[in-house]
Amino acid sequence: MKKSALALLTILIFAGSLPLVAQDPHHGHTSNAAPDTTTHFAAEKHFSKVRQLTFGGDNAEAYFSFDSKKIVFQMTNPDFNAVCDQIFSSELETFNPRLVSTGNGRTTCSYFLAGDSTFIYASTHESAKECPPKPAPRADHKYVWPIYETFDIYKADMKGNIIQKLTNNPGYDAEATVSPKGDKIVFTSLRTGDPELYTMNIDGSNVKQVTSGLGYDGGAFFSPDGTKLIFRASRPKTEEEVKVYKELLSQGQVMPTNMELFICNVDGSDLRQVTHLGGANWAPFFTPDGKNVIFSSNHVQKGYHFNLWMCDLKGENLEQISFDPVFDAFPVFSPDGKHLIFSSNRNNGGGHDTNLFIADWK
Repeated sequence: MKKSALALLTILIFAGSLPLVAQDPHHGHTSNAAPDTTTHFAAEKHFSKVRQLTFGGDNAEAYFSFDSKKIVFQMTNPDFNAVCDQIFSSELETFNPRLVSTGNGRTTCSYFLAGDSTFIYASTHESAKECPPKPAPRADHKYVWPIYETFDIYKADMKGNIIQKLTNNPGYDAEATVSPKGDKIVFTSLRTGDPELYTMNIDGSNVKQVTSGLGYDGGAFFSPDGTKLIFRASRPKTEEEVKVYKELLSQGQVMPTNMELFICNVDGSDLRQVTHLGGANWAPFFTPDGKNVIFSSNHVQKGYHFNLWMCDLKGENLEQISFDPVFDAFPVFSPDGKHLIFSSNRNNGGGHDTNLFIADWK
């Protein structure tokens, strides 16, 4: 979703009771809202000097280099020969995206490794050059997200040369992010039959399972000190929810319309639920001081309307951060704590484009 995702590859999330207006906890969006040319809404008091980086296509999951000067992100834009998600990178000062994935298959969830000369990402390129097919529309119009079994995680240099394949198991391996310490990777895998979190060393060794509860666990990020993980999860409870979840999973799909945020230590201990808001709460990221979490949520209006919110690690002191009338997601702080990058449908002329924006954080 992601991973999420997204990974959330284009995690379009929407409630089945609403008109077919979709959003992806991994990107893409349609809306009936009137065109808006605003890049910075007055209520967004934590933002200053908001700058739009991309202008067209679906752009999401942008992550900073360790020196805070570059980003890697995923883009779908035929103008860049990316008919489905591919990984691009650019310096922030002179923004000029260049392809750093293979250009084949579908990719998701890239992240810099320490030293900023290499990065990791998930890709389906080894199984086929073509983009994997999206799930067929459901008769009940409910949104489902594919977890492609052909995703594996790779390490590459900044010229796009693959250095190492880090996972080589049957089933989905994706949604990888790197500890601020530079020593560990967390990712989501279907290797046990249920999407769980795992950690591994930078070279792919010492794989350890972190979560084990029934339901999708994904989109995990490390705390600034590298000791904790924040992530999104679904937890089917009723007999009917469990049945639907398992049926979809057998088809390589999940329905990411009900997710809450969870936190645990890196080894999986002290696992607890952070949010209890209802709807889809996802794309969490620790604030630079490690005391709060910023995330995307549609808990107020449900359906396709997502904004950025912030709360403490107990789920308390909830505060709305962004105020776009359609969609804001994927908030990520720079390692130096000065900037926030996010994806938004703001200033897209009322179309479907999801662009990257960067703001000074106040």
